[in-house]
Amino acid sequence: MNNTVNKLLYAFNEDTNLKKDRWTQERTFHSIGDCLNTKKWIAGILPYELLERNIKQAIESIVTLCENNIFYDIFPDNIKTPDYGDNWGRLANYIEINNRAISQMDKDRCCCGIISSIKLLPAIPPSAKSWANCIILSQIFPNIYGDSYNKGPFEENSIYGIKLNAGYSSNIISYNLSDKISQEEQLSAFNDLAHFRGIKTGFRTVISADQIKISHPDKADESFNWNNNSHVELYINECVKLMNLGFEAMFIDSAKHIGGYDMENYTGVGELPGYEQMQYILNEIRLRSGKTNISFAGEKSSDDFERYRKLGLNAGTDFITGDDFYKVRELSEKMKYNRIYAPGVEIENDNYEGGISYEQRLNRINTALFGYYIASDKLPSFMQTNDIFPLNYDTNTHHIMMTNPSFSTDGSSESHWKNLFAKDDGKLYNRRVAELFAHALCL
Repeated sequence: MNNTVNKLLYAFNEDTNLKKDRWTQERTFHSIGDCLNTKKWIAGILPYELLERNIKQAIESIVTLCENNIFYDIFPDNIKTPDYGDNWGRLANYIEINNRAISQMDKDRCCCGIISSIKLLPAIPPSAKSWANCIILSQIFPNIYGDSYNKGPFEENSIYGIKLNAGYSSNIISYNLSDKISQEEQLSAFNDLAHFRGIKTGFRTVISADQIKISHPDKADESFNWNNNSHVELYINECVKLMNLGFEAMFIDSAKHIGGYDMENYTGVGELPGYEQMQYILNEIRLRSGKTNISFAGEKSSDDFERYRKLGLNAGTDFITGDDFYKVRELSEKMKYNRIYAPGVEIENDNYEGGISYEQRLNRINTALFGYYIASDKLPSFMQTNDIFPLNYDTNTHHIMMTNPSFSTDGSSESHWKNLFAKDDGKLYNRRVAELFAHALCL
């Protein structure tokens, strides 16, 4: 069976006949303008309301929100990514979803983050007429500090350390379903469902050598070395595999420092690839996957924009925040002739440890969505889970990147999901975010 969404339904002992989801219809939020009836999503919502639903309800919800207003009784076989051209990443909104944090936690174990990510898809705003929204998943590969386990709130379990040649993370994949649907098919099903929603997808990866291990079935893990050609080949091929499963963006941690640039501010651990070496790597990922439309987004940008464009990137983070609308609009005007690379407007990054109010966050999102003279000149933007679904007051974005605590009071996933996020104020904030997107999606 090539239809991985149907295969996912079978794996959960569900049939493939779909029905319109009334629950979704009662909570549907619409864009404003001439695409009123096409751009739809769920808003004014708490994440656990979605995460507690079963997989069939989630898929029916996604199909109910179909942009062309056709309801598919059976999920279609051939889903194409929304087409915004090869350099779509130059204008995109990147929304990083920490799929490990929303995984199913059963006492001290966790799994199935990709299933939770599917359940969250109905509440992610679709792409606009002029630019794409792109989900970046925080974790794909196994992490080296305790994959498949949640630990205490201050025990290291960092997403920034990964294993290659070890398949995909047990935090993310359901290995209990592996006799019915493979790891790769689970990831592919997520991508098909996101693309059906009109959303592009990507993943976060690291390039600091001491944060990467190579797994072997018959010996101890091996430290990664950028001077070892076989290691470089493995790195390229692991990324190509993901692109062939439907991902089309890659967020590169510490990309600013490639080639030894600005190393006094480098906070990663271990050597980085050389500049020409990274040019080769990114070009090879495009060539071997056969995809000309891959977007490479790099962590941090400086004003040496040509350096990043020539490297092969399309967007860079942490150059300007959305605090000053007029500065962002003027930067958009300055960059409008560069159609391949642009620095991005930051709402929040993965190192955020608190301190941004709801009002400041909403102002930044407003600037990111409207800070231009013409929509086709928009700068890319970067958001975190917290910017769409606020986390509770006892945690923050960086904390759940570095650790993997359960917030459950009874050991159940349902309790964890309820307590991971803010409650009534988070629900109101989520609606206010939706109101901003509603005015932008028809532009």
